[in-house]
Amino acid sequence: MKKLKIKSMIVAMAVVLFAHFAADACTGIKLKTKDGKTVSGRTLEFGVEVSTSLIAVPVNYQFIGKTDNGDGMKYKSKYAMTGIITYSDKNIADGMNSAGLSCGAFYFPTFAEYTPLTKENQSKALSPVDFNNWILAQFATVDEVKKAIENNNVVIVPTVLEGWGPEAPPFHYVVYDKSGKSIVIEPIGGELVVYDNPIGVITNSPDFDWHMTNLRNYTYLTAKNAGSMTIDGVTFEQLGQGSGMYGIPGDFTPPSRFVRAVAFCVTALPAETSFDAVKDVFHVLNNFDIPKGFSREVVDGKIFADYTQLTCARDPQTLKYYYKTYNDQTIREFDLSSFDANSKNILILNTESEQTVENVNNKLKPAK
Repeated sequence: MKKLKIKSMIVAMAVVLFAHFAADACTGIKLKTKDGKTVSGRTLEFGVEVSTSLIAVPVNYQFIGKTDNGDGMKYKSKYAMTGIITYSDKNIADGMNSAGLSCGAFYFPTFAEYTPLTKENQSKALSPVDFNNWILAQFATVDEVKKAIENNNVVIVPTVLEGWGPEAPPFHYVVYDKSGKSIVIEPIGGELVVYDNPIGVITNSPDFDWHMTNLRNYTYLTAKNAGSMTIDGVTFEQLGQGSGMYGIPGDFTPPSRFVRAVAFCVTALPAETSFDAVKDVFHVLNNFDIPKGFSREVVDGKIFADYTQLTCARDPQTLKYYYKTYNDQTIREFDLSSFDANSKNILILNTESEQTVENVNNKLKPAK
C-alpha cells in the first residue's frame, strides 16, 4: 500500500510538471504529388512519457463534450475516424476521417485564451481535447469547418483534463481536407480565429499570423547553390552542397522549426504517388526528430527532456494513417477504408512497441 501511494505521488508530480514542459515542439507539414494530390504529417513531442494509442471509431458513436461543470456539447460521429488518443481519453488528438479530412492539436502555450464557460454556452462547449475530435466527427471539408466556426456553433472552454496537468492544456489546431485546403484555428482572446494555411505548415507559439510574417525575414533562402565569388583575381568556390540555404535557422524553437518546415515543403520534389509522398513526409519530419536530452528543462535537479515520441502521416487519398514511435522506427499503417464503419465498437491499439533488427547475414551472396 505504501509503495502504491509513493507511485501515485510520483505520477501526480509528473502530471503537474507535464503541463509546463510538454508538447512544445510539434511540427506539422503538407506535401504534394505530381498530379496535385496532398498528404500531411506531424511530429508529437512530450516532456514526459505519455501513453498513446491508435483508435478506430465507427459512425453514429455518441460523444459528450467535457467541461469543468458537467456535460458540454453532445454529438454523434457522422464519419468513421482513426488517429491517436492520449491516456484513456477516447477523443482523437490527431487523426483523419472517412471523408479524408485530417486534423491535429498542437501546443500553443501563453497564447491560447479559451471562451469562459457559462450556462448559456454549455450546450455547445467542448474541452481543448474534444474540439479536434468534434471536427473529425462532423465535417468533410475545410469550408464546412470554417462555416461552423463563423456561425458560432462551438466554443472551446478551459477544462482540466486527465493527464494534462492542473490547468486546461493550451492548444491550437490545423485542418487539412482531401482537396489540399488547410486552415489553422486558434483560440485568441476567447474567440476562435481561423487562418487560411496554403503552405500547410504549423508549429507552436506565437500565433500563426506572426509565423507567416516572420517568413519575410528569410526570402533570400533558395534550394539552388550559391555561385563562386572572385576578389582581386582570386576565385572562391562554395565549400559544399546546400549553400543556397545558408542561414536557415537550425534550432528547435517554434519560429525556427516553422521556417525550416516551410523550406523543406516548398523545395520537396513532387512524388509520383500518394504513398511515395507519405514516405517523403517521414523523411522530412526526420529533420525535426528530437532525441532525448537535446531539449530539456531541469526542475529540482530532475531533467524533463522534450523528445519526439510519435511521428504520423495521413493519406486522404487512400484513407491510410501511418505512425512510428521513438522506441520503434517501424512504420505502421491503419487502413480506415477497411474498417467496418457501422461497427458498434471502438477499436484501440497501444502504440508502444520495441524496435526489431533484421539480421542479413544469410542474404549476402558471393560476388560475381
